[in-house]
Amino acid sequence: MSFLSHIPSWIAWVVPGFLLMITPIVFFHELGHFLAARLCGVRVETFSIGFGREIFGWMDRHGTRWKISALPLGGYVRFLGDADALGTPDPEALAKLDDKERARSFLGKPVYQRALIAASGPLANFLLAIVIFSALFMTAGRFVIPPRVDRVLPNSAAAAAGIRPGDMIVAVEGDDVASYEQLQQVLLSDGGRTIAVTLVRAGHRLTVDATPRLTDVTDRFGNKYRMGRLGIETKGRATLVRYGPLGAVAAACDEVASIVRMTFRSRDQLFAGNTSQLSGVIGIAKLSGQVASESLLDLIGLAALISVSIGLVNLFPIPPLDGGYLLYYAFEAVLGRPLGERAQDVGFRIGLAVVFGLMILATWNDLVRLNLF
Repeated sequence: MSFLSHIPSWIAWVVPGFLLMITPIVFFHELGHFLAARLCGVRVETFSIGFGREIFGWMDRHGTRWKISALPLGGYVRFLGDADALGTPDPEALAKLDDKERARSFLGKPVYQRALIAASGPLANFLLAIVIFSALFMTAGRFVIPPRVDRVLPNSAAAAAGIRPGDMIVAVEGDDVASYEQLQQVLLSDGGRTIAVTLVRAGHRLTVDATPRLTDVTDRFGNKYRMGRLGIETKGRATLVRYGPLGAVAAACDEVASIVRMTFRSRDQLFAGNTSQLSGVIGIAKLSGQVASESLLDLIGLAALISVSIGLVNLFPIPPLDGGYLLYYAFEAVLGRPLGERAQDVGFRIGLAVVFGLMILATWNDLVRLNLF
C-alpha cells in the first residue's frame, strides 16, 4: 500500500485521457483527406484510425474499409494505387488498372487535386480547433486578466528594458496582446532573443526592446520547462467573458493564430538549441492524463491546441508529411512533370530521417522529464 500511495492520481487517466484527446484529432485529419478525395473522385480503399493489426472494421457502399487498428498513434487513408499507409505508389497495381480505374486513382488526378487532398488533412485540424474554441468561448467562456504591469522584478529583463509599473503591454513583435495569459503564452518561446514590446504608458504608445531570460519553470502538475520570462507581475483580477457566435469564432481564429505564432517561435528556439519544450507521444499522453484528471473542459481545450500543432507540423515541407508532398506537387506544377523517382526517393529518405530524429529527441525529453535518468 505504501508503494501505491505514492502513485499520482492522474496515472489512471493517461490512457483514457490520451485516447479521448488524440482519436478525434486523428479522425478529423484523415476525414479531411477522405472528403477531399471523394470530392475529386478518388477511390478510397481504407480509412484507418491507428496502425497495425485491425481490431474491428466494416465496408461502406463505396468499397472503403473503415477500421480501428491496434496502435492508436495516428491514422491514414489509402487510395487506389497506393502500396502502403504512407501513400507510396504501387507501380504494379497501377499497371493493372484500365483507363477508367486509373482515372479514379490518386496518381490519375491532376496535380491541383492531389495538392488539395494533401492539404485538406491539416486544414481539417485547424477547422476542428476553431470549432472547439468557439464552442468553449460561447459556453464556458474564458477568464481574461488585463496585461497590466503592477510590479517589475529587480534585475529582470523588464527592468533592463525600462518597463515600469502601470504600463499596459499591448503587443509583442507587432502581434496584439489582449490578456496577461496571452502575453505569457507569447513569451514562452522568446527566451534569449531580443523582442519588441509595445506599451501604453500614461496614454502614450511606445515600443521598447527586451530580452526575456530563459528560466526554469514548473507548471501546476510538476512538469519542468525552460521558458522566456520578462520578470513582471500583475495584480489584475480575472474576468469571465462569454462570447456570442460571431465573437466566439473571431476569438477562436485569433487563438489559433496565436498558437501558430507560438509554434514558429518554438521552432526558432529548437534551432537555437533549446529543446526543453519539445515533447513526444509520452509527454503528450502524460499531459493529457494530468489535465483529464482535473477537468474535461481543459482536456477539450488541450485537444484544440494539439490539433493546431499537428495541422501546422504536417504542413512543414518535409516528406513524408503532407507538406512534403505539397512541395513535390509544387515542383511538378512548375516543371510541368513530376520530380524524378530518384529525387523523390532521396527527399523521402532525408525527410524520414529528420522526422525520426525529432521523434527520438522528443522521446528522450519525455523520459528525462519522468526522471528515468
